[in-house]
Amino acid sequence: MWVQIAIMVASYVLSVALAPKPPQQKPAAFEDFDFPLFEEGEPKTAVFGQCWSKSWMCLTVGNYRTRRVKIGGGKK
Repeated sequence: MWVQIAIMVASYVLSVALAPKPPQQKPAAFEDFDFPLFEEGEPKTAVFGQCWSKSWMCLTVGNYRTRRVKIGGGKK
């Protein structure tokens, strides 16, 4: 029984050590997004908060960050 457990542990360690590492994906840049643009002369509406709109066009979308968010350790 102990021999089988040792073989199982050894095979697990060997499979983890020899497994191929997944390639690191580069984070999405702002240029990777393709947002629809307004045409000249089209009326624009400013909305503050949440609302339903009949138009599918949105002037701004989200808060895209270019720097990594740093979070503290929670010390007081």
